[in-house]
Amino acid sequence: MANTTHLYLQSTRKSPISTLTSYDPSTREAIGTVAITTSEQIPALITSSRKAQQSWAALSLTQRQQIVIQAYQHLASVQDQLAKLISQEMGKDYQRATYEAGGTIQNAAYFTQEIAEALSSKTVDRGTELQYRPLGVVAVISPWNYPLAMANNLIMPALMAGNSVVLKPSEETPLVAELFVNTLNQIFPENVLQLAQGDKHTGQALVSSDINMIAFTGSMATGKHIMANAAPGLKRLVMELGGNDPMIVMASANIDAAVQFAVASSFENAGQMCTSTERIYVDASIADEFEGKVVALASRYKVGPWHQTQVNIGPIVNQQQHHNIVAQLQDATLKGARLLLGSDDYSLPYIQPTVITGITPDMLLEQVETFAPVVAISRFESIDQAITRANDSPYGLGAVVFGGQDANAVAEQLEAGMVAVNQGVGGGNAPWVGAKQSGFGFHGTAAGHRQFAQVRVISK
Repeated sequence: MANTTHLYLQSTRKSPISTLTSYDPSTREAIGTVAITTSEQIPALITSSRKAQQSWAALSLTQRQQIVIQAYQHLASVQDQLAKLISQEMGKDYQRATYEAGGTIQNAAYFTQEIAEALSSKTVDRGTELQYRPLGVVAVISPWNYPLAMANNLIMPALMAGNSVVLKPSEETPLVAELFVNTLNQIFPENVLQLAQGDKHTGQALVSSDINMIAFTGSMATGKHIMANAAPGLKRLVMELGGNDPMIVMASANIDAAVQFAVASSFENAGQMCTSTERIYVDASIADEFEGKVVALASRYKVGPWHQTQVNIGPIVNQQQHHNIVAQLQDATLKGARLLLGSDDYSLPYIQPTVITGITPDMLLEQVETFAPVVAISRFESIDQAITRANDSPYGLGAVVFGGQDANAVAEQLEAGMVAVNQGVGGGNAPWVGAKQSGFGFHGTAAGHRQFAQVRVISK
């Protein structure tokens, strides 16, 4: 996923403590500040985390589960505040922010039960038992686009496994993380869950510190740096590194269903979602109809600040990300792409609903993650051509095919960790997993939860 910042580090000569100030991307008004965790503070933080982990791990899995459930029940008292902060800090419309906050809290009981079942000891043969033991201290480095849900998806299995956790949230959404952690810590034992606020320097210090595992969601470039810094200590890694997800629309597709999905997926969260559809390859025989219906539907979306009613596309999270999007659109039009809706020159902080066609492999819109409300379309003459272009990417998070019975054979040929036919990816009881450079390890479901634990084989 995109990894940029709209926050500013502010320091004064009067105080050695630097602060991070968060701004509403809709208005550029300051929302609040948090103290930065400096590189010099990280070792002491890890020492206290390791000490707390020993007593936390000494509890039974059932005892840890009960404490986690109690903490999340307490989190319900600040659910509305969390939703508002999600909207204020990253611009997500309030309805979606309420879904994120509410879903995180309301699903806690089920999630803990799923994790508990995954981490319970298993007898695999007479006299042989598999145990799932804590790793130690886990650093969770979370993104800004789903600042509560994505942090939670990594924190909860780590804690349930008996690890202590240090959360380093995105510098875009420090206030969400602060309220989340501080509220949980009214129930959790001291230092089992701690917070490290700051920019990449804080993150680098955390990754290089005496920890046992790093769970990261963010950009491919940052993931490579984390892997390099983790190598000397052979630290465990679980990383989801974004996507540039393709969609293939075959001649046999239900065009209306394909249009509905293409627009909704491209525009969800202002396109700032790792599984947003970013490259659409449509059969030339249906392309005119498909494009016309996409434009008609996209034109109905309303852009504006999070607090306005009926807004379903909020602002782009920061100035740098906005600049990157405009640069990609201008690169495409310069190389021959045609705008069917919108323009290639938007003012801050919004990107209006945009539909562009004639995308070619040499354009940035095809090569890199855009993270914007942009429907980027190419036409193909043969399905083999579409499959080749869909797979021609270092990314491999998700991929979607819309078509008839012949779509299943196409889906089998796509190089992605999650592939779906006539629907979005990630449904059902399945892990969240990326292929190629979109992922290293995975999370979710029993197999994913167990990545936060050390497997121990006891033969008796």
